[in-house]
Amino acid sequence: MIGELPDPRLNDKRTINGWAIFDWANSSYALVISVAIFPIYFLKATEGYDIVLFGREISNSVVYAYSIAVAYIILTVLSPLLSGIADASGRKLVFMKFFTTLGSLACISMFFFVEDLSHGWIIGSIAFILATIGFSGGLVFYNSYLPEIATEDQYDRISAKGFAYGYIGSVILLILNLVVINFPEFFGIKDAYLPSRIAFIMVGLWWFGFAQITFRRLPKDTLIRTGNRIIWEGYREIRKVWQQLQKKKNIKRFLTAFFFYSAGVQTVLYLASIFAEKELNFGTSELIGIILLLQLVAIGGAYLFAYISKTKGNKYSLILMLVIWALICCAAYFVSKKIQFYFIAGAVGVVMGGIQAISRSSYSKLIPDDTEDTTSYFSFYDVLEKMAIVFGTFSFGFMEQWTGGMRNSVLVLGIFFILGIILLVSVNFRGVTARSTS
Repeated sequence: MIGELPDPRLNDKRTINGWAIFDWANSSYALVISVAIFPIYFLKATEGYDIVLFGREISNSVVYAYSIAVAYIILTVLSPLLSGIADASGRKLVFMKFFTTLGSLACISMFFFVEDLSHGWIIGSIAFILATIGFSGGLVFYNSYLPEIATEDQYDRISAKGFAYGYIGSVILLILNLVVINFPEFFGIKDAYLPSRIAFIMVGLWWFGFAQITFRRLPKDTLIRTGNRIIWEGYREIRKVWQQLQKKKNIKRFLTAFFFYSAGVQTVLYLASIFAEKELNFGTSELIGIILLLQLVAIGGAYLFAYISKTKGNKYSLILMLVIWALICCAAYFVSKKIQFYFIAGAVGVVMGGIQAISRSSYSKLIPDDTEDTTSYFSFYDVLEKMAIVFGTFSFGFMEQWTGGMRNSVLVLGIFFILGIILLVSVNFRGVTARSTS
């Protein structure tokens, strides 16, 4: 209504800062657990043990890859349901607390995953799967709060604040863990594995502790009585988008390309540290140093490819990044020295941030202007990305198990990027206009 005053409860600085602190809290899991410390600890703690799954002996790195796949299979199934609950139930804060508690307790439970436990890999895998579900499940409800605490013109600024909080918080905690890992004697620690196990507790406490600020400042739940039909609406919306895409060949080609190259991107991000440890004998502290470097390079890379997209177009920018990704995989196959891996990691940093940002904006531009329910299209996009993670990590693990080497798995990821390039070439970006992704 013209002239209507905005809700005075919106754009409240204290509420917005409280919302952003949740990113500060849970990003510690994304960086410290899933990327930096837990993958290497998992390999070292399970080294020398015979791991038998479904009657077949498999390597510890394959188990780790499969654990990621299992977590995202569950999330792929849950995601539409959680979105429906977030929209319909009025109990967002309850569910947000539940997934936060699940994830943080799962991180803390990793402390009991020790190297001399013959079936410790089961404890480690289950804890990692539950922590991943807690992390992604909480984000669904976290993101859904934005329209409740801010006006639309503030979405981009507040979203950026959350991202910045998450980056700063996770890096601070990672550096603290790096100090403990590098100087254990200063803290009276003699067990070589204990610093990493302490990091798991620190992440869980950091995540759960800072999230309490968010829970106190966000709007309280208002129970909405709804039928099952509304809660299950997420699945119906996904199916409806799929049916519509059968008639929209251009956007369908883009999403097919996105599926393949996203499988490659996400698998590299999740399993690069496993590759570095197993193939090149990188230690935890060395990998943390690389990851900190990646974070800095990724910021510059994101701005670089945003500029390229603005001057040359999204299609040119995406294809250029995919060519770099494919070359990274080829180089990783031949890498034999640590210094070579540093250069590869730097290249990953350049394209890491840009590929996800430009992909989402490209998809936004390809959605027809007369589309009434763009939210359903982005829900479909989110589910497709989770399916790509399942496909990529499972393919990586399967290829390693089948051929006996991770380098062959890296080549498979290179094929995913090449398929993405081939499919993108046929996508028509002419005539599309920018659409807000808020």
